[in-house]
Amino acid sequence: MKLWRSPLAWTFLASVVLLVGVGGWLLADPATSRSEALKTGGLAGGAIVALYALWLNDRRRRVEERRQDIERRRHELESQRAEQDRERVADERFAKAVELLGHAADQVRVGALHALAGLARSRPAYTQTVLDVLCSYLRRPFSRTGGEERDPEEERELTVRLTAQRLVTDLLPGRDDDGPAYDLDLTGARLEYFDLSGKLIGGLLLRYASLHSSTNFSGCRFKGRVYLTAAGTETGRLVGYFRCRGAVFESHAWFSGTEFAESADFTETTFGGPTTFKDAVFAKDADFSGVVVSQELDLRRTSFGGQTDLRFASLPESVSLYNTRVRSEKDVQLPAGWEREELRDGDMRIVAKAG
Repeated sequence: MKLWRSPLAWTFLASVVLLVGVGGWLLADPATSRSEALKTGGLAGGAIVALYALWLNDRRRRVEERRQDIERRRHELESQRAEQDRERVADERFAKAVELLGHAADQVRVGALHALAGLARSRPAYTQTVLDVLCSYLRRPFSRTGGEERDPEEERELTVRLTAQRLVTDLLPGRDDDGPAYDLDLTGARLEYFDLSGKLIGGLLLRYASLHSSTNFSGCRFKGRVYLTAAGTETGRLVGYFRCRGAVFESHAWFSGTEFAESADFTETTFGGPTTFKDAVFAKDADFSGVVVSQELDLRRTSFGGQTDLRFASLPESVSLYNTRVRSEKDVQLPAGWEREELRDGDMRIVAKAG
């Protein structure tokens, strides 16, 4: 760098010029001593040096800020690159696990299910997608041979399906969690020992599903719409009980055409949206004691074949009871304002008292 371009040289020159100029000007005044003149000139020249020092410090500060900004951007780029690498690896893991779900060996399919669940736990953004895949696996056609003897291949497939059901339950948040409410689409699925008790769920589709052995929705909180239209509970390894004690349905609850082959327990459940059991069949005992229904309730053509407790804790103004049947020989408990009316075929139907 040429000397005349150096800020330091210009600062030194300006300082000397001020020192000489101010000092000479003051020395021309007879009232000012030589020491005072030199002191004042030195202060003037020193002020220039101080200003240069401030400028130099500000320049260093700006250079440091730019360096830190460049470093921050570099870290951000590295973080984005690392995140993209993690997403790529996660996508590859997901694709490989889905591919292995079609493997002939049951242990490989179980491993693929666990790999998907592990991916959902490590990458929460995948949770709904993984749940969709698990539900899709459970919607695959599956039938079991009746009788005492069990087909080994069917038993192995049942083990895989039970694993998928358990992983679905494990991935769902608890009822009181603040996390997202995930949707489940199990339309037409064949399920056994299906247990969602105490879980937070968004929407649930169980249309035309076969619910074998026990089904437990007790303590669940459903934030979205629930459809069990034309579903049915059946015997499997155990009797097909349906438990839904203390659950909360915040939106629609559709049980139209559902067939409950064994006892159904809805004790102290809350239905916050429109609720229908139209054309539902309760072959055995049904317990609705303590149930709260906030909006319309549809019981048209509902059939109760066992001991029946319909002592709801709260009922809406709109209740449909057309041809709602109970057995005359069974113990039937009704809320105030309802009564039984005998039919010609020996059954009885529930009607609301006039007035």
